Amino acid sequence: MSDILLLQAFEAPVFLNVPALIDFIARFAFNFIVAYAIIRWIYYPVHKNKDYFFTYFLFNIIIFLLCYMMRNTQLEIGVAFGLFAVFSILRYRTMNVSIMDMSYLFVVIAIGVVNSLSNERVSIMEVILANILIVVIIYVMERVWLVRHASSKVVVYEKIENIRPENRDKLIADLRERTGLNVHRVEIGRIDFMRDVARIRIYYFE
Repeated sequence: MSDILLLQAFEAPVFLNVPALIDFIARFAFNFIVAYAIIRWIYYPVHKNKDYFFTYFLFNIIIFLLCYMMRNTQLEIGVAFGLFAVFSILRYRTMNVSIMDMSYLFVVIAIGVVNSLSNERVSIMEVILANILIVVIIYVMERVWLVRHASSKVVVYEKIENIRPENRDKLIADLRERTGLNVHRVEIGRIDFMRDVARIRIYYFE
């Protein structure tokens, strides 16, 4: 009996499992279509950021492949939630990643996890409806409710005395006058007292 168990433990992996291959291709294609719809048809026309366009696809594909390859192990749920948590709270330590961009990163990670780990306990129709629901909600929120789109950019500001909290209104007024943008909010980033400049992310309505 022990010999049989030992042989099973060291059984050579199957070179080609046609049903499993078909399942993988179908899942990957569906996941890619959903991610493409969100990134290319919803995100890019509004935000027009080619750097994140590539990053979102990369994150989605990597998360999908990692979760799919581990879906048959005992650690599939724990590892999936671990990856989901790590990447969803990831914030590149710069001012160049806005809350909106991080939200889209969260979405593409979630889609990769859902489409790779769904099993026989979840019907195919439930997975399809879940993906459609995500796409529709994002479209409505981005293109219908948030018609007045808020954009942001980073500027180097030299009137460093205006970055004090009590001078916030003066800072916003000065930025509006100098940029010609309808600035409504600012975030103070890195301050260089040696050069008397500060990096400020300004938020404005287009």
